[in-house]
Amino acid sequence: MKDDFLSARVQDLYDLTFKTSVPHYLGFLSESEAAVCEEMLKRTSAKFLSFGGFDAAERKMLCCMPEWCDKPDFPIKAITFEFNSSYKLSHRDFLGSLMALGITRESVGDILVENGRAVAFVKTSVLKFILTQIEKIGRVGVQIKTGFSEPLPNVSELISSVTTVSSMRLDCVISAICGVSRNTALEYIEDGKVYLNSLPTQKATKLVLNGDSVTVRTKGKFYIVDSDEHSKKGRIILKYNKYK
Repeated sequence: MKDDFLSARVQDLYDLTFKTSVPHYLGFLSESEAAVCEEMLKRTSAKFLSFGGFDAAERKMLCCMPEWCDKPDFPIKAITFEFNSSYKLSHRDFLGSLMALGITRESVGDILVENGRAVAFVKTSVLKFILTQIEKIGRVGVQIKTGFSEPLPNVSELISSVTTVSSMRLDCVISAICGVSRNTALEYIEDGKVYLNSLPTQKATKLVLNGDSVTVRTKGKFYIVDSDEHSKKGRIILKYNKYK
């Protein structure tokens, strides 16, 4: 979605929430779209929360909620597709079949695929329609049921790491966590390959904080866990996680 359209949607979400005093939701957004929406809501008095059906979800639904609400009931359901593992089905196959039903992209969250099984997260409002309409993905017959069993297919594991940095400037952090020189880190930033909390940034001096996410194209996505301790030499001890 374009930023001006997103801005209008977020404003409508905010207005409706405080007019009715009940939670309202904006259907599944990409990481960058969700980040833009959250930045807009931070400039208001709104309470908000994002969730995609499981903790590591990339596509998330945004909830704007009134002051009394702490735990919104996100209208998200999981669907499990089971099929003969001799057939190779991809994320594109499942998404294409869902879109062919006329379902909007914001009605579908993450789709996780492995041999013989896939789990899709969808809006509750389209669940019944999908269950009654899909018998095949492409030419492959599938069995469908609601819910899912752990572990989810192909959810990347987080690897915990520790390094030291002289500063929490973005270029310093990227240099350390990606194992590249400061000059290379600066090139990544200037070339638009770096996203801080899912928002593009070209400011090398931007400070990275605990809880921030840093994405570097071709290098991966990193989560800053802690940067409050210092080594004996006075360098910052940086603890972070990276998707495997």
